[in-house]
Amino acid sequence: MTILLLGSGGREHAFAWKMLQSPLCSQLFVAPGNAGTEAIATNVNLNPTDFNAIKTFVLQEKVEMVVVGPEDPLVKGIFDFFQNDDSLKHIPVIGPSKMGAQLEGSKEFAKEFLVRHQIPTAAYDSFTKETVEQGCQFLETLQPPFVLKADGLAAGKGVLIIQDLAEAKEELRNMLINEKFGEASSKVVIEEFLDGIELSCFVLTDGKNYKILPTAKDYKRIGEGDTGLNTGGMGAVSPVPFADAVLLKKIETRIVKPTIEGLQKDGIPYKGFVFIGLINVKNEPIVIEYNVRMGDPETEVVIPRLKSDLVALFQAVANQTLDKTELEIDERSATTIMVVSGGYPEDYEKGKVISGIEKVTDSIVFHAGTKSENGQVLSNGGRVLAVTSYGDDYQQAIKKSYQNIDQLHFDKMYFRKDIGYDL
Repeated sequence: MTILLLGSGGREHAFAWKMLQSPLCSQLFVAPGNAGTEAIATNVNLNPTDFNAIKTFVLQEKVEMVVVGPEDPLVKGIFDFFQNDDSLKHIPVIGPSKMGAQLEGSKEFAKEFLVRHQIPTAAYDSFTKETVEQGCQFLETLQPPFVLKADGLAAGKGVLIIQDLAEAKEELRNMLINEKFGEASSKVVIEEFLDGIELSCFVLTDGKNYKILPTAKDYKRIGEGDTGLNTGGMGAVSPVPFADAVLLKKIETRIVKPTIEGLQKDGIPYKGFVFIGLINVKNEPIVIEYNVRMGDPETEVVIPRLKSDLVALFQAVANQTLDKTELEIDERSATTIMVVSGGYPEDYEKGKVISGIEKVTDSIVFHAGTKSENGQVLSNGGRVLAVTSYGDDYQQAIKKSYQNIDQLHFDKMYFRKDIGYDL
């Protein structure tokens, strides 16, 4: 089968790596891809949100399945674009409908969904430019720290957690009136802060049935000890050591099941991944957020732990036969450490020559922000490489990843040295 994978990050390289292990995949195109996907598949210079260009390519190359990596094309409605086009609707798109993608595209939509289906989540309210002063009053009713979330997509950077009430009010005005996150913060959700330890639950659903993938925990802050600015993620561990059978059962019965049933009750077509960001508060799982695709860098630890054929799973999603498939998981732990450009998540330079990838042994290097030029691999983003390793436990896996990072070099390269420290 000829497959088109949309995206260019570490998540997409991990997907490509896994999909190419399937006998069902005869040809894989990645749009636009990176230097890592170029080495194993065929990169195509297409923008994942240019649906007309994607249509032309899909028909020309006789593509039989489209797998969507990032959230943007989903929120913009690529699933519906294919469904509503007679020449495309026979081609399955792995990813939810535009309506389903609102679970990530709008924090307010997600909160309303959670409350409507009685899924545990933090108390909240949402505000616009016109109601900014009511928002400031609402902040006064909460205990610090205060959580402000841009309603729309802000590339994982639209959430602020602030200790001081005056600063929280100032930032609320900054987001709503001064458009700190542009269009994304034309509406802001304020919610109560939950004190606990975070984890991510990944679900693959065909709209009726679901499979729960391995749990993972990622590390969002740039600095060691979880300090500094939020990033797209600096590393991840799977499985989550504190997620025992009791907690996992609670997550399934109280959160996963009602989420999938809620999508059906609301008549929302959904064939793809649901990423549920959770916080474990005194052994009670509470939903922080939904994403409508796999997380990054969690994909780089979850996908390597799948023993099952990923393309066969995607086919089952397309045919709504996920209940008839077996999900086989590797018992080993997997960890990934992100190697990033100096200055990230603020200003950073691109185009740095990367050396040492070929010296890595016993780890997998997934490319996140790279490109190839004249036979060299260059940095091409904030997060550049993800070094993933297996181990009998997460400590052993982390050790391997760090040993292999020592082989890598590019100018101003940075990584956190404490991934997994809090477990």
